[in-house]
Amino acid sequence: MSKQSVFLGIETSCDETAAAIVTSSKDILSNKVLSQIQAHELYGGVVPEIAAREHLDHIDSIILAALDEADVTLSDLDGVAATSGPGLIGGVMIGMMTGKALAASHKLPFFAINHLEGHALSARLCEDISFPFLLLLVSGGHTALLDVSGVGRYHTLGQTLDDALGELFDKSGKMMGLPFPGGPEVEKMAQIVKNNDQALSSCPLPRPMKGRKNMDFSFSGLKTAVKNHIDALPPGDLKREDIQNLCYSLQESVADILIDRCQRALCFMKDKYNKDVPLVIAGGVAANQRLRQALSNLANDHHTSMIAPPGYLCSDNAAMIAWAGLEHMMHDGPRHDFSFMARPRWPLDQLFSKDC
Repeated sequence: MSKQSVFLGIETSCDETAAAIVTSSKDILSNKVLSQIQAHELYGGVVPEIAAREHLDHIDSIILAALDEADVTLSDLDGVAATSGPGLIGGVMIGMMTGKALAASHKLPFFAINHLEGHALSARLCEDISFPFLLLLVSGGHTALLDVSGVGRYHTLGQTLDDALGELFDKSGKMMGLPFPGGPEVEKMAQIVKNNDQALSSCPLPRPMKGRKNMDFSFSGLKTAVKNHIDALPPGDLKREDIQNLCYSLQESVADILIDRCQRALCFMKDKYNKDVPLVIAGGVAANQRLRQALSNLANDHHTSMIAPPGYLCSDNAAMIAWAGLEHMMHDGPRHDFSFMARPRWPLDQLFSKDC
């Protein structure tokens, strides 16, 4: 493209209603995110029907706020990108249909974006990263290692066989009586621990899949181990020290698992491409500083770099969706995906398959 392009991104796949304006020069002109945490807090998790109603109530105002902050109008846009799967189907449909309507009424290209691809390419919005790279995608609904060889070119090397990593953190936090979402709370509790060795010895936890020859993950057994440890404590409210120690032990167990799985994947990528490739981590759990540090040390050991987006681009947001649309525009030109149907399930390595 000869001139700078400006895209509107829309994200409604789970419990954030988001809209953003991003340019092909990687300028994030606005990135508005409306969280629904309070609406779901009472239930200890996201309720799909409530999420869909919240999206419907706020989608128009969040888009107008994004346009206003960016000081652009719909007529200034060069395209619209909206999450069209995977996710909670009610919310996905609201965002996707809104994006289609805006694009059609203003004769703009519309890009149906895979939510996971938004995460996969988010690091390229803020860093100069070339292909190929190894992607560790870790969120509340997904955990996978992927070989990313280009825009739209993703190959799954390993994935969770049961729970996602974010799900493990959230459900473990809930069992410990921590506020929702549990992931950030587990990290906060772990940071308070002063005697690391004592925390590990008092709360021993397993490392599922560590040492296996494949690159898959499994977290359900670790979640059960957390529950068993809680059940073995004296009756009554959990002591704060017990919660802190358990959170620390859980986080360290996860760090060991990720290091083991990513090390195997980095070796695979080096053999395939005959060079060291960057390790990119993305998704909501990628904001965890302990896990970032562990994977950064691993990357250094492999003579490569670990790259993660800033925290505000790790959680669900529309800037990454707008950027994914721009990447496709720059890679294979404008599209008009008005016939695209929302998908609750849409594996990233089946991006262009109609049978998802």
